[in-house]
Amino acid sequence: MPKNSTNNSDFWNNVRFGGGIGLGFTNNGFNGSISPSVIYQFNDQLAVGTSLNFNYAKFSDDKFLAYGGSVLSLFNPIPQLQLSTEFEQLRINRTLYTQTVNIEDNYWLPALFVGIGYSTPNVTFGLRYDLLYNHKKSIYGNALMPFVRVYF
Repeated sequence: MPKNSTNNSDFWNNVRFGGGIGLGFTNNGFNGSISPSVIYQFNDQLAVGTSLNFNYAKFSDDKFLAYGGSVLSLFNPIPQLQLSTEFEQLRINRTLYTQTVNIEDNYWLPALFVGIGYSTPNVTFGLRYDLLYNHKKSIYGNALMPFVRVYF
């Protein structure tokens, strides 16, 4: 039994908690997101994990609320450089206002982000790009957006 206790302890020593904050700005638009996350740090270079996501966006009078989850991988080829991939699946609730009719729409939206950032031991600042970006359905102002990730 002591061997299992050691293995269990080693597992939890490699688990890191944190998440990300995202902001996006466009003409008459704003997008904000928060995503608490947990990752497993395999070694100094590779980590994988999962995240819960909450997003709010407003463009002119149109409003979007999104929630869901994602899986991510983080790779540091050198300590200061972090490359990332993240598959995100969001449930979108949106309200669009037109001159003649208001449209309420609810749907699922996938996103596949690739990112690059400057990394310190606990914080990474960077940019990510959504390879599946759909300008008609996405809650993000554009495919490219800054991010901040923090893990402890």
